[in-house]
Amino acid sequence: MRSHYADRTFEHLYRWNWFDTMLLVPYFAVMIVLAFYGLHRYQLVYLYYKHRKNAAKDPPKRFAQLPRVTIQLPIFNEQFVIDRLIDACCKLDYPQELLEIQVLDDSTDETKEVARNLVEQYRQAGNPIVYIHREDRQGFKAGALDHGMKTATGEFIAIFDADFVPPHDWLMNVIHHFAEPDVGMVQTRWTHLNRDYSFLTQVEAILLDGHFVLEHGGRSRAQVFFNFNGTAGMWRRKAIEEAGGWQHDTLTEDTDLSYRAQLKGWRFKYLQHVECPAEVPIEMTAFKTQQARWAKGLIQTSKKILPRVFQSEAPFHTKLEAWYHLTANISYPLMVVLSTLLMPAMIIRFYQGWFQMLLIDVPLFMASTFSISSFYLVSQKELFPRTWFKTFLYLPFLMALGIGLTVTNTVAVMEALLGIQSAFKRTPKYRVQRRGEKSKAAKYRKRLGIVPWIELLIGCYFAMTIWYAISNENYFTVPFLFIFVMGYWYTGLLSLLQGRFERLRGGAGLEESSPKPFPVGV
Repeated sequence: MRSHYADRTFEHLYRWNWFDTMLLVPYFAVMIVLAFYGLHRYQLVYLYYKHRKNAAKDPPKRFAQLPRVTIQLPIFNEQFVIDRLIDACCKLDYPQELLEIQVLDDSTDETKEVARNLVEQYRQAGNPIVYIHREDRQGFKAGALDHGMKTATGEFIAIFDADFVPPHDWLMNVIHHFAEPDVGMVQTRWTHLNRDYSFLTQVEAILLDGHFVLEHGGRSRAQVFFNFNGTAGMWRRKAIEEAGGWQHDTLTEDTDLSYRAQLKGWRFKYLQHVECPAEVPIEMTAFKTQQARWAKGLIQTSKKILPRVFQSEAPFHTKLEAWYHLTANISYPLMVVLSTLLMPAMIIRFYQGWFQMLLIDVPLFMASTFSISSFYLVSQKELFPRTWFKTFLYLPFLMALGIGLTVTNTVAVMEALLGIQSAFKRTPKYRVQRRGEKSKAAKYRKRLGIVPWIELLIGCYFAMTIWYAISNENYFTVPFLFIFVMGYWYTGLLSLLQGRFERLRGGAGLEESSPKPFPVGV
């Protein structure tokens, strides 16, 4: 400490120059932008607690006579989970004469026969279920939902993806919120069937919990725009039609329709206490595919919707929140810029002294990085008040996983900004819930390409940066840099080695994981 911080031998020897300026101006510009998005996470936590009295609970009104409901089940090559989904929907508590279940199947594999046979069996048993198959898959999921709307008879439309298992009382917990005539959509909270399957699924579950507790909770309580999540929610049919129906010019058709409906004046409700369990991806490549689709879709939606938002009569704070929500994924390409400039910036700033680093870097680091920690800690404290402190063990890996997604999500964001269209890439579901269960992942496993190798190389670059920091006694930056190394190596190696751990899982005891279909503690 004395030799590095008290020795003033080289004090005042540094002279500013244009080369340093060319590097440090974009470096600090990126840091500042990332810090603003980080501060926004603190804002969501603040909104969540400030407006706690606005949390939706019991419906203020109830239907005197229950309305007719259509349940839409859009599927594509889901042969491992379709029977579980259909069974759960047929067991929902609701008068059969007021219920219609549509299996909207765009499958191209054995799922067609499996789903058709299941629908026929349940239909013969007296369930109001129909099978609808499309050959062209025009519009992907949005196209399937729109196609089903043409024959749907319900005044309200509930939607469940293939990996969801709605509880028997889900419909009755949701439907009465529509007794208020201005409510256009009700979203419920996802929980996780396979939370305990692996370390990766634990981290994914925490990431989703943060989204559903603080993003949805904060926005809905503050009565600003928030989005339908594509599943585990119910729409008023009139709201869909007035907003222009399902459109497939973005990969997040749910967010697109949500903003169009709210701009038409429809009110959305979020029911944090109503749960709907589902699977999270068990493989890194599947998880990266899902996140890239969401990242690209949100940027596409921002280009399409934000001009309408800014031209609307919505309050300024609603417009600002919409901006943060829809443009948040721009942080991924900014992270690539930051990663590129980090080593040169460290070299240039070596002789600038520790005071500048304390004055400038620490506040920016706190704003952009520590906000992630607080965000997920608060969400876990809300869900698991007795065991939330265990989340501290996962925090480095939460941040590392976010950093590791930078490459795939940057490609997705740049495609959206450049207007490059791509197909809707589904997230494979394998129906594995407990440790020790083997998946049939090979059938739907994605091609890896060159991305994992790029991630490993970037990890090596940051390992060199750590070596440089240590050799120059810049020890304060080492933990931060280590998270970058861990993130890129973790996502790269897990992508390359996916499926190789099945043999190791084979001997695991099933009793190690909770058999409950909900997260422990909820």
